[in-house]
Amino acid sequence: MPISTATAHIDLPWVLAGPLLRRMEPQRLVLWLVGRQPLSLTLQLSHAAAPEPQRLPLTDDRCQVIQIGEHAFIHLIDLTLDAPLPCDVQIDYDLLIEPPGQPALGIADWAPHLLYAGASQANFVLRAQLDNLLHGSCRKPHHPAADGLLCADRLLAEAHPAEQRPALLLMSGDQVYADDVGGPMLRVIHQLIARLGLFGECLEGAVVDDSAALYQHPASYYQRAELLPALQSNETLRERFFGGVKKPVFTTSNADNHLVTCAEVLAMYLLVWSPVPWTLLDNEMPALPAEHVDRYQRERQHIEAFRAGLGNVARVLAHLPTLMIFDDHDITDDWNLSAQWEQTAYGHPFSRRIIGNALIAYLLCQGWGNNPSVFAKPLQSLRAMIDGRDIENRLNSPQQDALIGELLSFHQWQFVLPTTPALLVLDTRTRRWRSERQLRRPSGLLDWEALCEFQQALLDHPAAIIVSPAPMFGVKLIETIQKLFTWAGHPLLVDAENWMAHRGAAQVMLNIFRHSRTPGHYVILSGDVHYSFVYEVLIRHRKRGPRLWQITSSGLKNEFPRRLLDWFDRLNRWLYAPWSPLNWLTKRRRMQVTPRIPSRSKAGERLWNGAGLGQVLFNAQGQPRAIYQLNADGSPRVAFVEERDDA
Repeated sequence: MPISTATAHIDLPWVLAGPLLRRMEPQRLVLWLVGRQPLSLTLQLSHAAAPEPQRLPLTDDRCQVIQIGEHAFIHLIDLTLDAPLPCDVQIDYDLLIEPPGQPALGIADWAPHLLYAGASQANFVLRAQLDNLLHGSCRKPHHPAADGLLCADRLLAEAHPAEQRPALLLMSGDQVYADDVGGPMLRVIHQLIARLGLFGECLEGAVVDDSAALYQHPASYYQRAELLPALQSNETLRERFFGGVKKPVFTTSNADNHLVTCAEVLAMYLLVWSPVPWTLLDNEMPALPAEHVDRYQRERQHIEAFRAGLGNVARVLAHLPTLMIFDDHDITDDWNLSAQWEQTAYGHPFSRRIIGNALIAYLLCQGWGNNPSVFAKPLQSLRAMIDGRDIENRLNSPQQDALIGELLSFHQWQFVLPTTPALLVLDTRTRRWRSERQLRRPSGLLDWEALCEFQQALLDHPAAIIVSPAPMFGVKLIETIQKLFTWAGHPLLVDAENWMAHRGAAQVMLNIFRHSRTPGHYVILSGDVHYSFVYEVLIRHRKRGPRLWQITSSGLKNEFPRRLLDWFDRLNRWLYAPWSPLNWLTKRRRMQVTPRIPSRSKAGERLWNGAGLGQVLFNAQGQPRAIYQLNADGSPRVAFVEERDDA
């Protein structure tokens, strides 16, 4: 089906996606939604301590509306309250749409799938202390595993007192896979672009002139690598030589359908967070070469199962405050892994545009809701880009490139919550400690300046929760394999990015933990690796601690190859047992690392391989008192315990 806006009509649902509850505090409420047009909205709040519902019109100063298509408008709601809302009580809310000359419509009218059984309104709880957190990463729609976010829906559907509700859902990376897209997902992305008239763009340096030509090109499905420029002067962006080994700039092994345009990435966000856009589309398969038909049909089965749970996922996001941070797949695999990767990827206008488009979509759909105050200037530049579009509704290319440049040098993606315990969410993708001597070596996950800011944010807190997309303390064997490939000059082949891979960054990070004024207790929440594990870590050479817990939950809808992980787990236990001399060859000789054991492991495994969602319960001192992995397949949860209980 050609991509055009001819089939897009005003007869669309009022709300296409959302609301998502984002940064929610007693005197500040941040929400996100996408409507078919600029909506006149009123937020209604009620709770047991208030005699009457509070009605708050979301006027221009409380709700920014950003048009992304003829019939698609992102509403960025940032509401400051005069009087604080109470903590640890259920607050019912409704988001009223007020069409001109018509009665107001509540959530029960325009999105009844967002309400739990017996409820007439949605609700949330503002927790006074972070004593119950959910976290996860890596949600790939066409993976055969069930969706881990459904675990949160099952949890919220149970009757719990308000003070026992999870305080937050933390998504620690790869909320979308812009670089690994199933054929059926790309098909509905293109249909949604046409249905909503999402804005197009010109494509400099590509073999197609603009987005419309890209969508119609015969290589648009399963062959997108062929659309990357192949200029001799650029050593070809399809394949660049790294240490004598061919490796694509877009290094994911599944880049056949890599998203390119800003419209494609924005459509992806709508489709992974809401069931509503799917109702506007058909199930027609595009014309494909025979060799791709079977793959398309297999992927369609998994995506249909993913779609079936989206109503429940949207319900979670409307009831539970959610914070996010990017990892690589939100943009592209191996994003900023090394200085050489950056030089190559940003050195050509087309590859720079692909990366920049994903970052623009991240700004609008994820980044802004974490900390709205820091994004005023990027949003101003984004509005100028949209307002400058041409008569064919293509974005203004010079302004688009300028915005991308601005975002690539933006250094406020990380954020800190003034909670108890303190919560620090790290940007480990854009503030890298780059190697100056060997450009192809992996960059450190934070540079010197970012590490200094990290230390300042930790000072004098008794306890802290750190969200690091990549585990700070990972599986030694896997990190050793990555180190060997790095020595051989092939870090991209094994995604050799971990905290210990860069000597300078690792040393500074360990020194921060040993500092006398940094917390005595740390909990590090991570994802990325597609398996789950828990390590308890004691840093030596400091009185009374500190004690750290590395808690990794991954993936929400992804898994590690099962037999391979079993071998890694077994070999790691043998090679790096407490008595092993190999431990003296690692940076952990100054640490005592004790793994927790999954309660449902069969043979002493330390790693749990299964899609799901992590849950951590904390005591009053900010220490974890219980650590669980909720399994997406509905099987009993796994507890990470100090000793295996086979009784």
